[in-house]
Amino acid sequence: MAQVFPRLKGNSRGCLAFEPLFLIPYSMFATYAAIYMHELGLTETQIGWVTTLTLVVQVFSSFMSGYLTDRMGRKAALLTFDLISWSVGTLLWAVSQNIWFFIAAALINGLQRVPHTAFYCLLVEDTEPKERTYVFTLLQVIGVIGGLFAPLGGLLVYRYGMVTGVRIMYVLAFILMTAQFLGRHYTTRETEMGMRKKREAAELGLNASLRDYAATMKAVLADRHLLLMFGVYILFNFQMTVKGTYLSLYLADDLGVSEGLISIVPAVSSVVMLLVLWLVMPRISERLANRTMLWGFVLSAVANGMLALTPTGAMGWIAASTVLSAGATMITAPYLEAAVANSIDDERRAKMFAILSVLVLLAVSPSGIIGGWAYSLDPRLPMWLATSAFVLSIPLLVAGGRSAEVEQRVIKG
Repeated sequence: MAQVFPRLKGNSRGCLAFEPLFLIPYSMFATYAAIYMHELGLTETQIGWVTTLTLVVQVFSSFMSGYLTDRMGRKAALLTFDLISWSVGTLLWAVSQNIWFFIAAALINGLQRVPHTAFYCLLVEDTEPKERTYVFTLLQVIGVIGGLFAPLGGLLVYRYGMVTGVRIMYVLAFILMTAQFLGRHYTTRETEMGMRKKREAAELGLNASLRDYAATMKAVLADRHLLLMFGVYILFNFQMTVKGTYLSLYLADDLGVSEGLISIVPAVSSVVMLLVLWLVMPRISERLANRTMLWGFVLSAVANGMLALTPTGAMGWIAASTVLSAGATMITAPYLEAAVANSIDDERRAKMFAILSVLVLLAVSPSGIIGGWAYSLDPRLPMWLATSAFVLSIPLLVAGGRSAEVEQRVIKG
């Protein structure tokens, strides 16, 4: 990793080196998760309720994640709750028989927001702000490479059938993810901020920490630029949840794509993203980040609108939408993550990111129910919801860019 990506140092290197062990199996089973539930007897509405239940638990774990990340330390919180939410969660999915298994898995997997906050802090805190776009771009690349392995899931489904094939994917996920959690733990160190916050949290106790949450919330509400960026981030996550839950069902049930071919979609997306990374990203200056995100949102809205208008069996339309959406995501996601990271104060990073996660989840939690209800009315409606999220993000991003320019002038003046 050091030889291939020499700009990576310290925790960012340790965090990213093991990330493929998570993202490869995740890309395999995520493609088929909704169809797997459907095959085991869950209706579209029940799938939506399970998704929403997971998100509701994530609201609670997000709220506690700032305190737990500070109290336990970044590394301890990351390892403990990754093992609970993902290692145990994947085993539960692997043996699921009916909706009650999925409810149990939803309760367990919903705790993932604690390691999400801890990972974010561990990755960012010892990394210079100017290097964060680079780090998040590499994280996006690793996710893209993981998507290239999604067709392996298709091969398992083709060879063993939907249910048995997906069960095998979940067992593989348990093995590889657990290896990742342990490997990352032993190749990273606690951040300086993490050690200081751990001492402070032990001295302050829970009540004082909750009061600090209230002060942090006031700071968030008083920062117009931060609120605008949070709004963009919330809408981005909303469309990801809706589209991620119902895209495979839409492709299989309404557009006539065979179950074995569905896994080709994330693989094509990954190839396109790698090409964009190689040919386009090096030509984009850091000062053009906001404009780049703006064009990414415009292209994403067009891509999702195309998918909603795709006639049954029109593979050309599906391919064009997939290519456009993948390219737009590659020039959007890393810049958005870096913009949010740079908007958050290091001193309150864990709690402020926890508040962001809560706000995201409060907005996103109904998406499972909304998506399930919309899908039952018309399978194209979830795609239109994703399109609308991008359209709404555009004026927020424009306003956020203007607000950042004003803040810079005030600082310089």
